[in-house]
Amino acid sequence: MIVEVEHARAGRVRMTGAPIRFSDAPGTPPLPPPALGEHTDEVLRDVLGLDAAAIGALREKGVV
Repeated sequence: MIVEVEHARAGRVRMTGAPIRFSDAPGTPPLPPPALGEHTDEVLRDVLGLDAAAIGALREKGVV
């Protein structure tokens, strides 16, 4: 249940694997945990619909 994955900043990290396994389906290794703020731009753009100018303004104000 414990697997090791390579993390860009932390090196090799141990984390839990998939709790359910199927005999005919190969398990895929989990992705390493994201770094702090790694997906911020994607969330602001894709989920909240903000454009580059709005994201830039938030960064200038220190919001993100």
